[in-house]
Amino acid sequence: MHEMSLCEGIRRIVDQAAAAPEISRVSKVRLEIGRFAGVEKEALSFAWQIVMRGSKAEGADLEMIDLPGKATCFDCVKLVEIKDRLDPCPHCGGGRLLPEGGDEMRIKDMEVQ
Repeated sequence: MHEMSLCEGIRRIVDQAAAAPEISRVSKVRLEIGRFAGVEKEALSFAWQIVMRGSKAEGADLEMIDLPGKATCFDCVKLVEIKDRLDPCPHCGGGRLLPEGGDEMRIKDMEVQ
């Protein structure tokens, strides 16, 4: 389950960001997850509860924000949203698409107390 290692990486970032003595706890972390990132959200949520134990983010809410898949169509030269990597262009029906987004995962922000 690679979601466990993803959470361990997130914990390192959260621990660094919350290292200031005036921060007593992290109450929420918001992640942006692209459609093609290959992240199993239920597994990530489960791993989150385990990995954050003993940190300032223990008990923090994990909010996952979905980001669409995007591609540039070589036929109509538009940036379009796609649901699957092999979908045709929803604008012109062309099949020559260059993926431009949807495989990212990043911490958007976090709430601290």
